[in-house]
Amino acid sequence: MTEQAHAQIDWDEQGQPLSRTFGDVYFSRTSGVEESRYVFLAHNHLAERFAALPAGGRLVIGETGFGTGLNFLCAWQLFEQTAPDTAHLHFVSAEKYPLTRSDLERALALWPELAPQAGQLLAQYMAVHEGFQRFVFAGGRVVLTLLVGDVLDTLPQLDARIEAWFLDGFSPAKNPQMWTPELFAQLARLSAPGATLATFASTGFVRRGLIEAGFAMARLKGFEHKWEMLAGAFLGAPPAGGKPWFARPPRPSGPRAALVIGGGLAGCATASSLAERGWQVTLIERHAELAMEASGNPQGVLYLKLSAHGTALSKLVVSGFGHTRRQLERLSAGADWSACGVLQLAFDAKEAERQARLAGAFPADLLRSVDASEASQLAGLPLEHGGLWYAEAGWVHPPALCRQLASHPNIRVLPSLEALDLQRVDGQWQASQDGRLLAAAPVAVLCTASEVRNFAATAHLKLKRIRGQITRLPATAASRSMQTVLCAEGYVAPPRGDEHTLGASFNFQRDDLDLCPDEHADNLGMLRQISPALGEALDIAHLDPAQLQGRAAFRSTSPDYLPLIGPVVDARAFNAAYAGLAKDASRRIDTPAPWLEGLYVNCGHGSRGLITAPLSGELLAAWLDDEALPLPRAVAEACHPSRFLLRELIRGR
Repeated sequence: MTEQAHAQIDWDEQGQPLSRTFGDVYFSRTSGVEESRYVFLAHNHLAERFAALPAGGRLVIGETGFGTGLNFLCAWQLFEQTAPDTAHLHFVSAEKYPLTRSDLERALALWPELAPQAGQLLAQYMAVHEGFQRFVFAGGRVVLTLLVGDVLDTLPQLDARIEAWFLDGFSPAKNPQMWTPELFAQLARLSAPGATLATFASTGFVRRGLIEAGFAMARLKGFEHKWEMLAGAFLGAPPAGGKPWFARPPRPSGPRAALVIGGGLAGCATASSLAERGWQVTLIERHAELAMEASGNPQGVLYLKLSAHGTALSKLVVSGFGHTRRQLERLSAGADWSACGVLQLAFDAKEAERQARLAGAFPADLLRSVDASEASQLAGLPLEHGGLWYAEAGWVHPPALCRQLASHPNIRVLPSLEALDLQRVDGQWQASQDGRLLAAAPVAVLCTASEVRNFAATAHLKLKRIRGQITRLPATAASRSMQTVLCAEGYVAPPRGDEHTLGASFNFQRDDLDLCPDEHADNLGMLRQISPALGEALDIAHLDPAQLQGRAAFRSTSPDYLPLIGPVVDARAFNAAYAGLAKDASRRIDTPAPWLEGLYVNCGHGSRGLITAPLSGELLAAWLDDEALPLPRAVAEACHPSRFLLRELIRGR
């Protein structure tokens, strides 16, 4: 991220914020609320458009310059006042320098009339790091996708259809690098036909640039002392289609009902995101309760395995971490999760070198280097190594998160039933067990980890199972001083109740779930590497691995360690349609992908499920409902279920 991760704010004698970087005010000194309502709400005709939304309808607003969130809060307030109860608002906003939480709280206090909305924003305003950050408010009716970074870096990564633009940000005179032909071209690329646009700016080059990009613009009376502003609509042509194999499938026909098969984190997150959008969801789980397999461990860790090179996986992890962190605020702290922080220890020179690169690539409020002395102070016990400190991370009880996600009234859970067969009959996916119909719906989402390969339609997907075993260690008086999660090759968490969780092994050979003393012994060895002092506090020298308690489960992962999230194709027809790519990978082929109508997958989250699975539900819902994607388009494509079919074609296999 940029060296300056957050906005640098000065406060004037009236208590109003000014940007030190741009030397400009965030909003009108007369009335920021009235200016927002006049410039952006009125000139995008939002009151009329919100009122005209059909049941289940949606309006998508795009903004340059989130700032204090004032425009978003005003739009949200107007939406609640005028839109039907089942309508949705999706707000996408870019911001290079987001405010710190304390500055945001101080700014929002200026507008008590927006307190109901501002309070919800502040309650979720955490882990706001570079990249795409997804916020969900009002039971799913209002969605905010915050693009943290330079607008000319983030907008090109966005996949959305914007229906109303708020062109804000600091004035062209103070921030000329934003108001450019490149920006106007991105606005045009992302605009739905007839999209409206309003801005306080009236500078000639801004007006001319927008007209050249395809907007019809008019000068109108500005707010109060400002003479003029601009408003208009997009009259240009929609952009040419992209890669058909990653295109959005047609929205499913029929009632908004879906089967979700698999009640782990991916399945519960998928069910939750769909239910919040008004879908009626049937969640089928083969066990008697949710989260009985890989999502069933007593403690999982919010561990961000990152790369300094801006990979798709790193972008997914940073965005997913923020979304999970906001979701956890709904759970009971202490019993279901703890924001105790995570220490990733630099246990050898190679790891220390890797961590130094990460510390240089990410802002200190996400991760920072600490020496052994500070690490010991943070952990509450002696440590031999320093490492990376993730202050916002911690541990989670995954079953509690699954139960919370699946608690929406639109979700019906069917436990102790296993969908062994899935067939498309008369526009419905029918899930059956031994010839008995369990449920049917126009849409089905398979969230059964590596066992998605047991269904004929998804047998081609590339997934492998890796056994992992955790060890449960009774807490002692000495071990209770431990204050944070410690990670090296494995992890150990502070006690939840009366025990610590230690793990987890990686076993590629075994295909059973029996507890293995050797894997307990390996976990104890990892604990010695992490902290000999903690090992002594837990008296591990006198523990018999054959007598220890624990839990084994299978992680499901793909060859490139990214999950599989999205629509499913007919594999044979896909290979026939795009066979020409084997001879020329750059060849243009416009044939639409042979989608299996209404069939989707969400699986392969490996050991990162706590970070990637909650956001995966939002990505899956965006594919289904033709929404703005909650991740950069390239990251969504990197997680696309068709990617391996495509790679094999190009390699001529």
